Amino acid sequence: MSTIRTDRLQPANEALVEMQQRQALNRYLERTGEREHIAEELKSKNPLEVDTPERAAFRTAILAPRDGLAVERIIGNNDLFPIAYLQAGLNASKAVCRIEVRDRVGRVLGHGTGFLVSPTLLLTNNHVLENADAALYSLAQFNYELDLTLRERPAANFRMEPNRFFITDVGLDFTLVAVEPQSTDGLHLNDFGYLPLLRPSGKALVGEYVSIIQHPAGAPKAITIRENKITDIVDDYIHYSADTKEGSSGSPVFNDEWIVLALHHAGIPDPDQPGEYAANEGIRISSIVQYLIEQQASLTQEQQMMLDGMIQDWRTVEHETAQLTVGEMSKDRYAGLTGYEPGFLGAAHCVPHPAFRSDVEQDLVPLESGGHVLNYNHFSIVMSKTRRLAYYTAVNIDGTQLKNVRRGKDQWYFDPRIEQKFQSGPELYSDNALDRGHLVRRRDPVWGDNAEQANEDTFHFTNCSPQHANFNQKIWLQLEDYLLEHADNHQLKVSVFTGPVFRTDDMVYRGFQIPAEFWKVAVMVKSDGNLSATAYLQTQKNLIQDVEFAYGAYKTYQVPVAQVEALTGIQFGELKQHDPINGLEAVMSRVIENAKDMIL
Repeated sequence: MSTIRTDRLQPANEALVEMQQRQALNRYLERTGEREHIAEELKSKNPLEVDTPERAAFRTAILAPRDGLAVERIIGNNDLFPIAYLQAGLNASKAVCRIEVRDRVGRVLGHGTGFLVSPTLLLTNNHVLENADAALYSLAQFNYELDLTLRERPAANFRMEPNRFFITDVGLDFTLVAVEPQSTDGLHLNDFGYLPLLRPSGKALVGEYVSIIQHPAGAPKAITIRENKITDIVDDYIHYSADTKEGSSGSPVFNDEWIVLALHHAGIPDPDQPGEYAANEGIRISSIVQYLIEQQASLTQEQQMMLDGMIQDWRTVEHETAQLTVGEMSKDRYAGLTGYEPGFLGAAHCVPHPAFRSDVEQDLVPLESGGHVLNYNHFSIVMSKTRRLAYYTAVNIDGTQLKNVRRGKDQWYFDPRIEQKFQSGPELYSDNALDRGHLVRRRDPVWGDNAEQANEDTFHFTNCSPQHANFNQKIWLQLEDYLLEHADNHQLKVSVFTGPVFRTDDMVYRGFQIPAEFWKVAVMVKSDGNLSATAYLQTQKNLIQDVEFAYGAYKTYQVPVAQVEALTGIQFGELKQHDPINGLEAVMSRVIENAKDMIL
């Protein structure tokens, strides 16, 4: 058995480390009889039969559907992997960093390991970063590893920002802290990716092998691959054998799909052999996630938004583990649909479909019947040939007839009225954590006699756009809720246009360019009878300071309608004249943190 220890970073941590080891030993000793029973069962059964049915079901649900040997590896009948397994591990390793723990004068007190779990948040042990001051003075060092010539790569040093976000817990021995978006030498945190955290229990089973990526003794990044068997799972903890050393505290523990199942934190001293260790202990990710969810109410609004982004990511990953269900729709299904109605707000306030700049117009997808507008129940869509996504959607919302229709079976459809090659389908969204974000929100067109059909219409691939993992959904949804609640509570009618911003430097994934920004234009008649047209942009760009690009959390801005026109090539005609911030230099870009910030 390997002689592993937790980090002894500074004298103040000695008592904490010893306490955690004693507690780990007590848990280990209490489970001796049960652990021996499990080991005996595994001689005649496989982990899928020994563990609970619920955990076993989730374990099989998150297997890659094209990996035909995955189950055989779990039950121990096969150790063959596709060669891509190594590349997947290398990709996962990018998010793992060495933590250099320093005091307020810059002295190095020790080292630990940590890893990014969102585009802005890093997870490690409480005994590595015990408090906000320790995080403030310490460094997260990414890329600290050896190259093929066994020379050290230059590390990227990022400071932590506990003033933005810091949660720690001694019992679960974890710390979650924000990291600055740009390193001291100009590198971006987004370059290192992050490791999604799944909430459910069952990411690995007793008897299954795990791997650990770590910085042992503060050395360059290292890995133990599948030499580490899970021996027990109890309450908030997992016990396993593994080769780790001082400095490995805070390392991610992976299953064969490179999904994080535990946060490594302690060695369990061998009661019969002083100086030796009987096993290692990790904190279950499901327990950490549950703890964080319970803390949300006590956080500031900005911190809740950051945590909401993580929780959304977890929900997305959980949802996307199932295969994408694609249905078929007959062309007859769309007969007679008129879609978005320009005169919806009344004869005195006609709001036509927008026009396009000449260079954009040639990229519009043509319908087989002619024209470019796909009409659905209460909304319409115009598609881009090159991007295979919507240029814009246009929906009418009638607050006097809104209906509550269940989401349904979440089946998605290609639109048969345009060629399938101009639509983004399962080849983009399957087997990953990308969110199929509705452009026309599901609830918005669900009113009137055709509410059920309108609900189903929103589940077309033409109406969704892949959303970045760090897309901040909370404010965007609050904005939509505010508009919809206005339509509902005041019996107003609202017309809403939505779409992505297409940029030439958008990230490429599976041959698709993923939009990094989204816009919305909302039009309503105010109580005084005048029209109001307001525009919003959710982006990483700092519009107030007008810098080139700021990697980090998305923000939502209220912007002039004219600015959306300039970004998209979509022209809204006379709507600019009804924009309350049009021409007001002092509020050319207004941050929207909640609905009260909107100027209507």
